[in-house]
Amino acid sequence: GTKKKAACPGLGLFYTVLSAFLFSVASLFLKKIEDVHSVEVSAFRCVFQMAFVLPGLIYYKTGFLGPKGKRIFLFFRGFLGSSAMILLYYAFQVMPLADATVITFSSPVFTSLLAWIFLKEKYSIWDLLFTLFAITGVVLIARPPFLFGSNVTGIEGSYTDHLKGTIAAITSTVSAASTLVILRKVGKSVHYFLSIWYYAVIGLIGCVIALFVMNEWRLPYCGKDRVFLILIGLLGLGGQIFLTKALQIEKAGPVAIMKTMDVVFAFILQILFLNHLPTWWTVGGALCVVASSSGTAIRKWRQSLKKAKQNEI
Repeated sequence: GTKKKAACPGLGLFYTVLSAFLFSVASLFLKKIEDVHSVEVSAFRCVFQMAFVLPGLIYYKTGFLGPKGKRIFLFFRGFLGSSAMILLYYAFQVMPLADATVITFSSPVFTSLLAWIFLKEKYSIWDLLFTLFAITGVVLIARPPFLFGSNVTGIEGSYTDHLKGTIAAITSTVSAASTLVILRKVGKSVHYFLSIWYYAVIGLIGCVIALFVMNEWRLPYCGKDRVFLILIGLLGLGGQIFLTKALQIEKAGPVAIMKTMDVVFAFILQILFLNHLPTWWTVGGALCVVASSSGTAIRKWRQSLKKAKQNEI
């Protein structure tokens, strides 16, 4: 049959930009919270996701456990996805907003590497080049003393916290890339809502256990922090919804490229509301990582178009 034209050209890219803005504002509110641990913020986010997904599971009659052969994959998707969220929230709290955001943008590069290792997908010299670019960008942001000396400028707090935040952001990125590889493995045999359900349930259980072990569970003292917690949940959920809608009506390549607006918004919000000017090292690292992720996205996009043309022939 004939392909149905989109109601509004560019709507998918607009949804992507809107998603990037919502995620960035949620990250800004996270920086503004003063007395709430990142694990507790993650727990509130999981509660919001469960409240959103539960009606969908009931409506689509997917069940709560999923197909027997896919449950182990769903468990690891939930565990790695929620771990990525917790680690990212921690990184946002202890290091500059733009720095943490830039590091997360190396995710497409790690996804290609992990897909090559576990799914036997093709890994070319271009993928290796993009990986080296991403690693260079992360090094410019982390600025280890053995390469840059002991006087490291442009960071928040101590260098120890900056290094911990960098390690958390990198681990979060690798975990997020792992979840994408798992989702590729599962394919379309599992409903999207069920995947988010595992993410939220396992994340909430893990957060509650961690909070009791660390003795960090407490309601925020300030009413402002409570409002921020609610807004982080709503904005994170909204960002995920618009990103999903964007991928439904637009090709993955343009969406991945447009998602670089996350970095732009992070720089703008950091300057306007946190009064923290990024260093040239951060700008250089951002250019390396964005070039790497964009190159990976463009290459995958061209490969998908070429494969589609071959199938038509």
